[in-house]
Amino acid sequence: MARVLINFAHPALEKSRVHSQLLRVVKNIPGITFNDLYEQYPDLDVDVAREQKLLEQHDIIFMQHPFYWYSAPAIVKQWIDLVLEHGWAYGHTGKALQGKYFSNIITAGGAEHSYQPDGHHGHTVHEFLLPFIQTAKLCNMHYAAPFVIYGVHRQDISDIQEDTAQLKQVLERLRDDKFDLSPLPGLENLRQILQLPAQTR
Repeated sequence: MARVLINFAHPALEKSRVHSQLLRVVKNIPGITFNDLYEQYPDLDVDVAREQKLLEQHDIIFMQHPFYWYSAPAIVKQWIDLVLEHGWAYGHTGKALQGKYFSNIITAGGAEHSYQPDGHHGHTVHEFLLPFIQTAKLCNMHYAAPFVIYGVHRQDISDIQEDTAQLKQVLERLRDDKFDLSPLPGLENLRQILQLPAQTR
């Protein structure tokens, strides 16, 4: 089984319809480690040693967060700045994360068509996620396609339940290690792995 870590960051979870539903499911999936960054570090004083140990213990690492201002809540940047140290995560001797998979689970207010070159936001989600993609590359990790939930402001409960069920299936497939992970960086949305054939690796 692959070891999956979710680093969750939402500074106003009580106001979130979607993430609150996602968490009810994600936190209860056997074999998935859930790490709530704001709960652990309300003052943003990140425990670097704790976080590095968690990263070392897992094969697939997700940052789960709302897509705030085309990026992530502040603690995610704080986490990256402090935890991914030179000489540990990158640099000549920084090999601790080599070969691991890194990605995002994000919710966006805009519809999918608005995240296109000719759409309202003028760029794709992948383009906005370039800092995460390059961070993975610098740290010798593979950046897997993100799991993106679009148009959350217009979702009703059935939409949220469908997305929650799909995320659960995706995480379970990753955890169960039933297929070749190498195509993941080339996908548009991680939920596409549900169409990949299962196999024994």
